[in-house]
Amino acid sequence: MNDAPAAVLRDELVRHAPFAQMQAAHVAAFVEGAELVHYRVGSVLLSPQAGSVEHLYWLRSGVVLGHGASDVAGALRFEAGALFPPAAASAGRPPLLTYTAQTDCSGLRLPLERMRALARASAPFADFIERGVLHFFDRSRRAMQAAYGSQTLLEQALEAPLGSLPRKVPVALAPDAPLAEALAAMHGHGVGSVLALDEHGAAQGILTRHDVVGRIALAQRALSAPLAEVSSTPVHTLDVSATAQDAVLLMSRHGIRHVPVTDGRRVVSMVSERDLFAIQRLSLTQVSSAIRAAQDVPTLVVLARDIRQLARNLLAQGVAARQLTEMISHLNDVLTEHLVGLLAARRGLDMQRACWLAFGSEGRSEQTIATDQDNGLVFESDDPPRDRAAWLALGHEVNLALDACGYPLCKGGVMAGNPECCLSADEWRARFARWMEQGGPQDLLKASIYFDLRPIAGHGELAAPLREFVTQRAQQLPRFRKQLADNALTHEPPLNWLGRIDGDSIDLKLQGTAIFVDATRLLALAHGVTHTNTRRRLEALAAGGRVPASEAEVWIGAFEFLQLLRLRVQTGPHDAERPNRLDIVTLNDIDRLVLREVLRIVRQLQQRLELDYRR
Repeated sequence: MNDAPAAVLRDELVRHAPFAQMQAAHVAAFVEGAELVHYRVGSVLLSPQAGSVEHLYWLRSGVVLGHGASDVAGALRFEAGALFPPAAASAGRPPLLTYTAQTDCSGLRLPLERMRALARASAPFADFIERGVLHFFDRSRRAMQAAYGSQTLLEQALEAPLGSLPRKVPVALAPDAPLAEALAAMHGHGVGSVLALDEHGAAQGILTRHDVVGRIALAQRALSAPLAEVSSTPVHTLDVSATAQDAVLLMSRHGIRHVPVTDGRRVVSMVSERDLFAIQRLSLTQVSSAIRAAQDVPTLVVLARDIRQLARNLLAQGVAARQLTEMISHLNDVLTEHLVGLLAARRGLDMQRACWLAFGSEGRSEQTIATDQDNGLVFESDDPPRDRAAWLALGHEVNLALDACGYPLCKGGVMAGNPECCLSADEWRARFARWMEQGGPQDLLKASIYFDLRPIAGHGELAAPLREFVTQRAQQLPRFRKQLADNALTHEPPLNWLGRIDGDSIDLKLQGTAIFVDATRLLALAHGVTHTNTRRRLEALAAGGRVPASEAEVWIGAFEFLQLLRLRVQTGPHDAERPNRLDIVTLNDIDRLVLREVLRIVRQLQQRLELDYRR
C-alpha cells in the first residue's frame, strides 16, 4: 500500500458500514490483509464466466455497475464505500452479475480466507456479509414496482412510523366544552373530527361528522351539552412508533376514519383515512365498511371483486408483499366474518357457541389474489352427533357463498361443510392427536395446513386451546417433527447441479413459498412459537435466539420476494388452473438472477432441516 498510508485507509473505511460498527483492530486487520487496486473505465472486475469469487471488494473511489447479460440499463450501481459481492464471496461461488468499472476506480481487494477469518472475529462484519443478498431483493422489488406504476410513495408511507409523518395538530377541546363550540371548531377548521382532551392531553372522546346525525340531530341534544357526553369512546389511538400500516388496519377493523397519534398518553397528531389513501379510488376502510353493511350474498359477491381490484391497485402503487397479503387476508376475514354472521342469524344459530376457523394461507394471513378455501368449525356441545347437523348445514351454505364470491371450493375438502372439519373441541383435539402421534407421512402431508389455524368468526376463545395443544404436543414428539421435516423436503427448488434454474417455468408456490412455510412451521412448533404468520414466526425465532437474526432476515426477504412474484403473476394474464406458474422468460436479468439466488437459499434451508430433524 505504498500509495495510500494504512491510517488514511482506516479513516476512510470507518465512514461506511459495516466498518463504522467494527472495533478499530478489526478495521486495521481488513486494511492489512487487503491489496490496493486500480481499474480503468470499462474494466471488468468480476463476472459469472470467470468462475468463483476469490476476493471481497471495497470501492474507494469511482463507480462500478453490476448488471446481467443484457440488462445494463437496470444495473446495480456501486459508489465509494460499497462492499461487493458479499453473498457470492460468502458462498465461494461465481457472482450473479458482471461488475464493470463505469469510471476509473480504486479500492481494496480482500482474499476470501482473510475475509472469513475477519468474519469469525468481528460480529458486525459477519452480519453484513451474511445479509448481503438482501440488497438484491430490495433492488428487484423496486424494479417490479416500476413495472406496475411509478407511485412508490404509498409504500414508503405505509412502512413509515406515524411519528415520522408530517404532524397535523388535531382540533381539540376540554371534555366539558359545550357542543356548540365543538361544532364551530370543526366547521371553522374544515376538519371531520374534534377530540375531547383532558388536562394532560390524553384522549377522552372523539366526535366526528358521522356522529352528528345519530348522536346530536336525531337525539335532539342541546348545543349546551358537554362535548364528553356526545363523544365516542373508547378512542382508538396509536403510538408514534406504530406504522401507517397499523393505522390502516386499525381503521378497517373498527370502521373508523381518524386515528389520534400519541406520545405516551398525550395526543400529538392525527392521521386520517384521506391522508393514507388520498390517491386511491378504493380504500381498505371503504371496502371493509361496505362489506359490513351488506345484507345479502349477492352484494358480497360484488364487494369481493373490489377486494381483488384494491389488491391490484395497491400492487401498482408499490405496496410490499407482506403488507399486500396482510391486507387481502384482512378483507377476506371481514367478508367471511360478516357472511358467517348473516347466515348463522338466518338459521337461528348462536355463534357464541361456535368458531369459524381459517387454515392454510388465510390462517397465516398470507393470502394472495388467487386463493381457495381452507376452513372449519369448532362448536360447543355435550352431544356432538346431535348438534353437528345444524353446524354442518351452516358450513355448507357458507362454503357455497364463498365460492360465489370468488374463493373456490377446496379440492381436498378442507371446509366447514365437510363432517371431518366440523367438530367439537374434544373431537378436534382427538383428530390432531391421532395425526401427530400415529399418522403416516401422507396423513401429515394433508394435515399440515390445519396447524396454522386462526379464529375468524364467532367465539374466538374456542380456537386458543387447539393452538396450544398442537404447540405443546409438537415439542414432545420427535417423530412428528421428523415427519414435518419430511413434508418440507417433499418438493425441491428447480436448480440443476450447476446451480442454474432447471426448466422454462417454476411453480412459485410448490417449489418456493410452500417450502418456506413448511420449514418455518416446523421450526415454530419445535420451539414453542405460537404465531402462525411466516414472517412473525421467523422474527420470533430470531428474537428467542433459535435461529441467527441474519439468517431469519434473509429467509424473510427471500420468502417475500417469491410472494411478490406470485402476486405479479396473479394480477397479469395467467392460467387460472395454475395461478402460481411463472414463465422464466418473462423476468428481466436482475429478477432472474435474484430468483436463482432465492432458490439457492431455499435449498440451503432444506439442507438445514435435513441435518437437524432427519437424523
